[in-house]
Amino acid sequence: MPKLVRITTVPISLLVLLKGQMRFMKSKGFDVTMVSSEGAEVAPLLLQEDCPHISIELTRKITPIKDFFSLIALTRLLIKIKPDIVHTHTPKAGLIGMWAAKFAGVPVRLHTIAGLPWVETTGLLRQLLKNVERLTAMAACQILPNSFVQKDFLFNENIARGKMKVIGGGSSNGIDSDHFSSNEMIDAQANALKTAAQIHPDGWIWIFVGRIVKDKGMAELLESFVELQTQFPEDRLWLVGEEEPTLDPLEPKHRQLLHEHPGIKWCGYQKDIRPYLAAAKVLAFPSYREGFPNVPLQAGSMGCMLLLSDINGCNEIVKNGEDGMLVPVKNTTALTSAMLEIRNNPEQRKKFASAIQQKIKAQYNQKLLWNLLLEEYQQQLSIHSKKST
Repeated sequence: MPKLVRITTVPISLLVLLKGQMRFMKSKGFDVTMVSSEGAEVAPLLLQEDCPHISIELTRKITPIKDFFSLIALTRLLIKIKPDIVHTHTPKAGLIGMWAAKFAGVPVRLHTIAGLPWVETTGLLRQLLKNVERLTAMAACQILPNSFVQKDFLFNENIARGKMKVIGGGSSNGIDSDHFSSNEMIDAQANALKTAAQIHPDGWIWIFVGRIVKDKGMAELLESFVELQTQFPEDRLWLVGEEEPTLDPLEPKHRQLLHEHPGIKWCGYQKDIRPYLAAAKVLAFPSYREGFPNVPLQAGSMGCMLLLSDINGCNEIVKNGEDGMLVPVKNTTALTSAMLEIRNNPEQRKKFASAIQQKIKAQYNQKLLWNLLLEEYQQQLSIHSKKST
């Protein structure tokens, strides 16, 4: 039974972003261990994946001393477990995990790149974070960008050349379109949410799902919605996700809109986002940077129209004017214009929503992606086996 260790910086990434992958690999004969820092999500994660979890302190900030001790602790753990494959996800887990795996003599070392934080930085910090990405790639056997545009971007930045492969059509985990679809129970929950929020019959719900931070385009979205509501006062904006006040906080004026504007509802983190998506008309997702985002896949599968920023990943999911709308990043005027355009054309919204729903179900099937990842694991193990003999 080959041993697989999956490592992320925080447990919520295993719980949400990679949901189901570890259980699937276990069902295919792998002895799977999950590793991340400690967190409240560990308990539900254990139930969800039915695989053991080990906590190693990993921070999301630049903390060289803590990182050094994390590297030592993780190396010791991997020497003890003796895995055949270590597969990391998220930047800090990739850096520490790949080098710990190399020091521990793990034969197959894979790292998925889903997002690039340094894209939104400048100067010395940008160069530092790019070099961290290069260091991660140096220790890895294979780098798995989760989109083709991102693969091209990394190649042009001289990162991981000759080591990159996109699994399937992209995405870190694909989409379970059977799960992310409407049914009587979900529709009833959606109607209950709308009733509790006193949504007017003519009002639209615009929704965002993700971290409530500047990098997700919160400033542009909040300001655009306020402008939209001057023409459509019955509309509402729902924001589903947690704030991160220490890592990427909103400006005070935008936090005030988030918490005090009568047309804006901050819903916090929700374990099941399907009723919220079922209640909404449009996913507005003006993020500054992504790898290959899961949220648009989930929303599109649920029947939401997609209004996304024209960035890597998002522009692989949506073709502007065919199955959704793309707007320039960090452009409040363009976002407002797009929101008003689609609000004044409800039939076009329906056409876009139907088109993207069909596309997602056809191209981003989760089980297909999992099986392709399984094939990658088996191929890498076979390559190592031949080398060792």
